[in-house]
Amino acid sequence: MPAPLTRVNTTPQLPAAADAVVIGGGIVGVFAAYYLARRGMTVALVEKGLVGAEQSSRNWGWCRQQNRDARELPMSTKSLDLWERFAAETGEDTGFRRCGLFYLSNSDEELAGWARWRDFARSVGVTTHMLSGAETTERGRATGTAWKGGVFSPTDGTADPARAAPAIARAILKLGGTVHQSCAARGIDIEGGRVSGVVTEHGTIQTKIAILAGGAWASSFCRQLGIRFPQASIRSSILSVSPGAPGLPDALHTSAVSVTRRGNGGYTLAISGRGRVDPTAQQFRFAPHFLPMFARRWRSLAPGGLEGIRSGHESLARWRLDRPTPMERMRILDPAVDQATITLTHSRALKLLPALKNTEINAAWAGYIDSTPDGVPAIGEFATLPGFILAAGFSGHGFGIGPGAGHLIADIVTGDEPIVDPRPYHPNRFAGSAWGKVADF
Repeated sequence: MPAPLTRVNTTPQLPAAADAVVIGGGIVGVFAAYYLARRGMTVALVEKGLVGAEQSSRNWGWCRQQNRDARELPMSTKSLDLWERFAAETGEDTGFRRCGLFYLSNSDEELAGWARWRDFARSVGVTTHMLSGAETTERGRATGTAWKGGVFSPTDGTADPARAAPAIARAILKLGGTVHQSCAARGIDIEGGRVSGVVTEHGTIQTKIAILAGGAWASSFCRQLGIRFPQASIRSSILSVSPGAPGLPDALHTSAVSVTRRGNGGYTLAISGRGRVDPTAQQFRFAPHFLPMFARRWRSLAPGGLEGIRSGHESLARWRLDRPTPMERMRILDPAVDQATITLTHSRALKLLPALKNTEINAAWAGYIDSTPDGVPAIGEFATLPGFILAAGFSGHGFGIGPGAGHLIADIVTGDEPIVDPRPYHPNRFAGSAWGKVADF
């Protein structure tokens, strides 16, 4: 079974023009459109498949500051406030709650790393608590295991991947924006050296602002415009189990397995960082850029198969604007599940939390996590194509920081004071050395 997803009714008729067009209905795209609409701009969001159907509904749902890289931490902190504020502003329910995130470990090295991050976090006003062995064992008593130590980040939380992006899409509609599903953007019209429209399979929307929040498709789309954006995707497989194990922590992480309570009382189970690398033409093209990241994380990755080629999101092909594109042939990236990972994840979860033996697997799915060479998102306007703003490469962190990213994009478009310093995110950093600092967490 695929990842659960709430369906949303959207706009059937394309507008002839809009102040801004957002390409991609994942969490970053919908939040960008929402914040632009709140500022009084006419916004159209186009999505080739269904709102939230790719990685935005296939993740854990964590909204965290804990263990964030220093470049992402300010956006993470702002995003937590924005998750809360969104519900108050709109009455829509994304399932967000500050339940706290709980990390357990018996590794001295891991605990030392968390302690170093705690010291850094204090310097920027973020609260996180290192726990003693006795405190961790008591808080983690559902494991029935003695632990050397742990971390609890009380202000972090989770939202519901199944309903978050659709809830934000409904808020866009309430503000007068339009949202179009099964409507792939094929390319950009350019006039006088800048954006003049977005060409979709159902017609062209005249606009001076095009925001590409295309997830794993972003590099292929940029290639059509002569823009080089190094991006690679990892196929990650996770599962969910039915309700039936009350009393477990809401969000728990160990090196073996991570567990998150879902809105229905069941749990999502996953192994952090584990994935398959499906070889594609794009993977080979950008391989030198990703060597530092691979060298750091190779223990969690394994060779994949032909799923990437079948999916078509990392092709080097050029496409015409008057014919169907790879995005119309693959409306929703839904790669094959790595069954070995699912089996291992489930067995580790049952060992960690015996109460899960009272549950049943009710879904398993895979998704493509799109990454940049340094593991930090690419957000910014290209000087070579004024009006074209990229927001992609969120490297598995996009769901939690989606509100902050969307707000920053709106700030860039409107010229308002940016919610965070935009410089660490600008894609022009990839024009230099490929050997930049890889994200710590």
